[in-house]
This record gives sequence, C-alpha cells and structure tokens, in this order.
Amino acid sequence: MAQITLQHVKKSFGKADVLKDINLEIQDGSFTILLGPSGCGKSTLLRILAGLEEESAGHIYMDTKEITYNEPKDRDVAMVFQNYALYPHMTVYQNIEYGLKIKKIPKDERKRMVADVLEMVELTDHAQKRPNKLSGGQRQRVALARAIVKRPGAFFMDEPLSNLDAKLRNHMRQELIELQQQLQTTFLYVTHDQVEAMSMGTHIIILNQGKVMQQGTPKEIYTNPENLFVAQFIGSPAVNIIEQGDYSIGIRPEKMQLITPFDTAAGDYQLEGELLSTEQLGGETIYRVKTAYGKLHVKTPSQWEAVDNKIKLSFKKEDVFFFDNDGERTAPDYTLLKDLREEPQLHFA
Repeated sequence: MAQITLQHVKKSFGKADVLKDINLEIQDGSFTILLGPSGCGKSTLLRILAGLEEESAGHIYMDTKEITYNEPKDRDVAMVFQNYALYPHMTVYQNIEYGLKIKKIPKDERKRMVADVLEMVELTDHAQKRPNKLSGGQRQRVALARAIVKRPGAFFMDEPLSNLDAKLRNHMRQELIELQQQLQTTFLYVTHDQVEAMSMGTHIIILNQGKVMQQGTPKEIYTNPENLFVAQFIGSPAVNIIEQGDYSIGIRPEKMQLITPFDTAAGDYQLEGELLSTEQLGGETIYRVKTAYGKLHVKTPSQWEAVDNKIKLSFKKEDVFFFDNDGERTAPDYTLLKDLREEPQLHFA
C-alpha cells in the first residue's frame, strides 16, 4: 500500500497550462477518484504520477520517498488502460505472466502467482484463450490481473470501463469495489462519470481547467459543495439554480417537494409551476417544471399517479446552497428568498 503526495505539480504544453499548482494527498489504501470533464487534466495527472509524462514543475512522493524523477518501472505502481493494452498473440496466462518473466521471477513462483490471480478475477477456465476470444469484461479482468500480479503499492486506472456497455459497466464497478477491498491497496481511478465516482470512491478529487475544485468523501462532495462548479457537476439531474442578483441559490432536485392534493405539507419556501415533462425511472420519478425562476427539476420516489399541469413546489431553508458572483460558496442570506415566503395562491381542482 502507498500514500501518494503531490506538491505544487504543474504541467504545460507550450503556452497552455494543463495542470496548475496541484497539491494533493492520496490516502494509503483508499479508492480515490479523479473526476472532471473531458480536458480538465485528470489523465495527464495520472500519467505524470505513473512516470509516463514529465511534469513541468513540482514534486511527487510515495509514502516518504520522492519518486519525481523515477522511471515508471521504479515507481511501484501498476497501470490499467482504457483499451486494456493486452498482447493479442499471447494467451490470458501469458499476458499475466509476462511482467513476472521480465522481473526474472522463478518459474514455479510465477506459476503459483498467476494461478492465484486467475482465481481472484475468475478467469481460471479462460487461461489458454487469446484476447480476441474474450468478452470486453473478460479482457478488462485480464488487464486487472496483469496489474494485480505485480503486487504494486498503488493501482492507476484511466477510464478502464468506458469501452463497456452500460450493463457490464455496472457489473465491473461492483467487481472493482470488491477487488479493492480484498487487496486493501491504494486505487487511483480516472473518470468523467459521476456515477462511477459516487458509487466506487472512498474519496473524490474534482478537477476543472487544471485546478482542484474540491476533494473529500462522496458524502462531503455531494452535501457540502464548496463552489458552483462542484454543485452543478455532481448530481443527476443537476442542482437547481435560482439566480438572485449577484448570487446563485442551489437546491438539489430530491430536496424539492412536489405538493399534491394528497401531500399538502410544505417547506419554508414555496413557488408555483407548470409541469413540462415527467420521467418514470422505476425507482424514482423526475419532473421538469417551468417556474418564474426558470426550469427546475424535482426528483421523488416513484409516483405513478398523474400530476396536474399546474403544481406547487416547496423546499426547506437548510437544503439551500448560496454561491457568490465568483461561484464560491458563501454564507446563507435568506433575505434573497423573501419573495418565496408567501404561500402560493394556487387551488387544486
């Protein structure tokens, strides 16, 4: 296992600053997610940590040892790529064994190590197959096994599930969670998919335009966003935003209450709306509502009953985020919502 520390890491390509003074501590034994939109610098950062890309400035430490200038083979990490990077002419067994042969591990020990890892990823019955005879999920597990057998201090993964279909992605997410818990090793995982980040990570680092926007547990990131970017990037549907002068006020869709003739309890603030659309997702229902403050989303547990076109919404004051003109989180100012204090004058038929 390994703790990874980055101090003032920067990366520029010509005049373009891709990473801007990154300072991070990736905890030993954590499943840490590097999350952000395409082009934010997360894959570049991962490649710098692996030694595949050279930083423009800064220092990198694994535990207490500086590895900034170490070659990739000397960094005690294993990389799993998006495209698997398997040798097509080798069998599953040979793909996994290859790195051990390079290290001159004795044959009997290699055999035992490969057998153990094949069993761990449930590929023992496929050991003599070549990659073109495997499914996408099986090829990904071969790539993972090849990394696991090296027994590295940390695993680096660059969007390893992006080539899989939705059902297989869901399955592989669970397998990776179980694998990390079994190995108790540091995982650093790059993705732009917030579902992967929230469901898999013990810690999340959100990047945008080469800067760290926030880091913390999934709960901290979701319930206490430090800026408008994080609030809007995490959550599906995205956080509702009500603009009030120089301030932006955010309310999560699941914190918006749909007031019906059967449920008339209201929060601290109420507003009227016109129903635009309804999405039935099985376990939940999402409503899109046109209001005087823009189009807002409401997410509730499944409600199969039809809803009137004219509806009422409400929310509680403790569920509101306030952001200043620069998009930074600011202290609550409930006077900005004074126009929503009055009970709407709508009447149900």
